[in-house]
Amino acid sequence: MTPIELLLDRASCKTYTTQPLLEDEVRLILQAGQAAPSGRNRQPTAFLAVTDPEIRRTLSRLNAEVLHTDADPFYQAPAVFAVLADPAVSTYLYDGSLAAGQMLLAASALGLGSCWIHRAKEVFATDQGKAILEKAGLPLDYEGIGFVIAGHPAQQPAVKAKTSRVGYLK
Repeated sequence: MTPIELLLDRASCKTYTTQPLLEDEVRLILQAGQAAPSGRNRQPTAFLAVTDPEIRRTLSRLNAEVLHTDADPFYQAPAVFAVLADPAVSTYLYDGSLAAGQMLLAASALGLGSCWIHRAKEVFATDQGKAILEKAGLPLDYEGIGFVIAGHPAQQPAVKAKTSRVGYLK
């Protein structure tokens, strides 16, 4: 698959096998996030990779509580990545979003399924969320930008037609 095909064909995956990610896959997804552009190259982002089933379940439960549901908002994906950023940096939300986008593309390039999941801000504002960040050695004052879930797809996600508005001035 060419880089352009990768960009155009990436789709959100919501069904995963139980097969865990390899350490190299986790590392490459994290590196893709770290390599993302940021305003004035300040790199205000931090990343949390979770493959530990107990911590993954805790993050899922905290995320589900924000939604007022019992369903797993991570769709049983075996790996959860959290993207956080320093809110003292004016471009933190954009920088974190770019990093998450690159992580989604990296997962696709590795043949994995992935999906952006919201509510990281709310999850890491809780005491339990902060305890997870502290255990991982990450800054407690960084704001959650989003979650990237990844795993081996149980079925290939269908690529849907893109319907964004486009203007083109010549």
